[in-house]
Amino acid sequence: MRHLHPREAWAWLQQARRSLPASQQPLFVDVRMEIESLYVGRPPGVVNIPWYEYPDLTPDPPGFVRKVLQEAGSLQRPILLICRSGKRTLDAGAALEAAGFTDVAHVVHGFEGELDEHFHRSSRNGWRFEGLPWEQM
Repeated sequence: MRHLHPREAWAWLQQARRSLPASQQPLFVDVRMEIESLYVGRPPGVVNIPWYEYPDLTPDPPGFVRKVLQEAGSLQRPILLICRSGKRTLDAGAALEAAGFTDVAHVVHGFEGELDEHFHRSSRNGWRFEGLPWEQM
């Protein structure tokens, strides 16, 4: 799995959108719970496929892989994963690679980034901290 910092991930997505047909562009997957993605915010164009969902909070790796493959259409399509802080994407990416996906990357520090000394996110690193595009419900 490749580890891309937010600006690297955004540049990769933009370059692919300019030069590749849609079916070969990276599938950008938000693995957070749907409520997180909707209310906290998310990058534009991301597809929400939760690694786990409330109330169980228990990952279903085969179910997750099945849903990603359904969206991707191919095990060879590049996949870019994002979560809150870059932790869930490691497990989700490992499940995708174990299932045969050949090009998996994740956004280091995720959408909100690491906690600071006051237990706040988006103040040290992450997608939002970097000022990259995002939307919120």
